[in-house]
Amino acid sequence: MNDVLLETHLPGIRRIHQGKVRDIYEIEGKLLLVATDRLSAFDVIMSRGIPGKGEMLTQLTLFWLRFFESDIENHLITADVERMPAVLHPFRRQLQGRSMLCRKASIFPIECVARGYIAGSGWKEYRQTGAVCGQLLPAGLRQAEKLPQAIFTPATKAPKGQHDENIDFERAAAIVGRDHAARLRDLTLRLYAKANAYANSRGIIIADTKFEFGLYEGRVILCDEVLTPDSSRFWDSARYRPGTSPESYDKQIVRDWLEQQPWNKTPPPPELPDDIVNRTAARYREVIELLRKP
Repeated sequence: MNDVLLETHLPGIRRIHQGKVRDIYEIEGKLLLVATDRLSAFDVIMSRGIPGKGEMLTQLTLFWLRFFESDIENHLITADVERMPAVLHPFRRQLQGRSMLCRKASIFPIECVARGYIAGSGWKEYRQTGAVCGQLLPAGLRQAEKLPQAIFTPATKAPKGQHDENIDFERAAAIVGRDHAARLRDLTLRLYAKANAYANSRGIIIADTKFEFGLYEGRVILCDEVLTPDSSRFWDSARYRPGTSPESYDKQIVRDWLEQQPWNKTPPPPELPDDIVNRTAARYREVIELLRKP
């Protein structure tokens, strides 16, 4: 857990995309997703990574994929390097525990976000307009307050280095088609409700999360990372208080530190100090252990 992998190097394997965290390769008509230890905040990749982060994200995603098996098909073929094509075996050290060989789906070009609580960009939008993504909410909500019911708040997918934009359902429907938009909305809210009920039994609140869906042989399937600290806002239910900004089991420690720096949220970012890196790694480990405990 002390080594940090900021970038993978797989000579002879075609890398087709490098995201904020994942390096994606194409091999034999399939996708190899490798979660590095990179960390992004405010859509900027930090110069330092978080030790063990890629492994933690991958193992938690695998947990949730199994959890949702009866609800929706997913893209996973195997996470066992030994069962991947032999050409990948020489790269075991980079791949073990942090990679998934997946079916190649056509990913829908919107972020599918479920919000059960008013926080983050949703809170900022609500304070300005009384609504989130075109959905009018009750007046007088406090920061982090639980919503009467969870809402679907899609967003555009911004290129690396730019910010995602919250959009309303009509714009999402214009992008992916109305039938698909309705299907993605219903799936997002159903999976969120099931996951949050489970997390609540472990003392965790899932305030919001985003899912990735794709089309594979005409079927909508669940893709990419699922309910990780990078894609979700996890709170300790014992310490949760509406009207405050609850401490998150994620990179909020990094965000809070960055907000105090003389930085305009564009590259290059300030270098994270050891204390911030270590505390962030500990927060990731803590929530993953809570969620995966027997």
